[in-house]
Amino acid sequence: MSEPGLFDAPEAGRPAATGGSLSDSVHVAAPLAVRMRPRDLDELVGQPQLRAPGSPLRQLVEGDQAMSLLLWGPPGTGKTTIASILSRQTDRRFVEVSAVSAGVKEVRAAIDAARATLVGAGRETVLFVDEVHRFSKAQQDALLPGVENRWVTLVAATTENPSFSVISPLLSRSLLLRLESLTDDDIREVVERAVADERGLAGRFDLDDDARDHIVRLAGGDARRSLTYLEAAAGAASLAGAERITLETAETAADQAAVRYDRDGDQHYDVISAFIKSVRGSDADAAVHYLARMLEAGEDPRFIARRLMILASEDIGLADPTALPTAVAAAQTVQLIGMPEAQLTLAHATIALAVAPKSNAVTTAIGAAVADVRAGKIGTVPPHLRDAHYSGAAKLGHGTSYVYAHDEPFGVAEQQYAPDVVADAEYYLPTEHGAEAAVKQRWERVRRIIRGHQS
Repeated sequence: MSEPGLFDAPEAGRPAATGGSLSDSVHVAAPLAVRMRPRDLDELVGQPQLRAPGSPLRQLVEGDQAMSLLLWGPPGTGKTTIASILSRQTDRRFVEVSAVSAGVKEVRAAIDAARATLVGAGRETVLFVDEVHRFSKAQQDALLPGVENRWVTLVAATTENPSFSVISPLLSRSLLLRLESLTDDDIREVVERAVADERGLAGRFDLDDDARDHIVRLAGGDARRSLTYLEAAAGAASLAGAERITLETAETAADQAAVRYDRDGDQHYDVISAFIKSVRGSDADAAVHYLARMLEAGEDPRFIARRLMILASEDIGLADPTALPTAVAAAQTVQLIGMPEAQLTLAHATIALAVAPKSNAVTTAIGAAVADVRAGKIGTVPPHLRDAHYSGAAKLGHGTSYVYAHDEPFGVAEQQYAPDVVADAEYYLPTEHGAEAAVKQRWERVRRIIRGHQS
């Protein structure tokens, strides 16, 4: 069960519905992530597209408009915070319903209470529904009357694509806002602010640069997680009677050694290079090791997935025709589910590509063809292959001697396809590795037929 955090859902064990602003109950013993929750849009870190002047979110908050929101984004990016800001800056009641613990009965009770407050006291309610994708259709249907009649300003948060997880009537009545993953610079700002702010560590500790960078890497774009690690490190330093949080303290507090990895430096290029070369070399064990190093260091999983897609064509090609679909499926899955679950998908694809038979015949084929084109070996398109669909084309001889391949034995016609200057070029030279062995046999027969070299 996760604790209430700066940028995402409070723990599921809290009451299904609570009144008042989320920040009203913050006390000195509250977790650092709760104490440091941004109080307005200007304190919100990241999400510049949502905070920009004139943006829909700013209009809602500063214009005090009644509009329901669907917030879609990774954990720790600001979904709960935006709901809190909306209630705080517009003086609305804040009521939370967790999709983990609440049913239709609790949803209807929250909406009935909001309606009574609106009628009796004239005060509007922000109803925050965390993990709305976990709600069944019936539970989501129960939200509709409150949204439709504006008895509540619904703020629903989800880490999954609302197009697949939220019912259409609710989608059409809500403004969808997409939250992006926080960058390392965003997380660094969150940490540094918490070290200095009176609500946070109030300058009681100095944070070493390498300790800060370690916390930023471990956070993986999750602001709440970064503050949880920072608070643990501060606690460890306090117990030791120290006023400085060192890398060693941060490692001990997080129970995780720092991974020497700089996403913009040598380690980034060295490790990804070793990763690709291990997959190319069919060493699944080494490949998984480098994958783990990158993931633990906070490397963008989408970057890894993109490199696997490239490798599938560059180093495997037709030796295993399933390699590219596997890599593409992995990239799509990473995009849909995010970390930490995406590490399973990346490991799946890494191992599959590592153990697959290898061929660089596709790579050498396009390389040789591009080299010829750049060398000026262009040539004109043979007349029989030119477009013959316009009036007068036949008089020019365009398409007149074209042989329709489907009318020929085996569906292969003897005729020239390439320009004269490269008529005898052989770009694709398949290997005998894996499935490409069968491709090689067929392609050599087909090439002989096309070029009239049948024995």
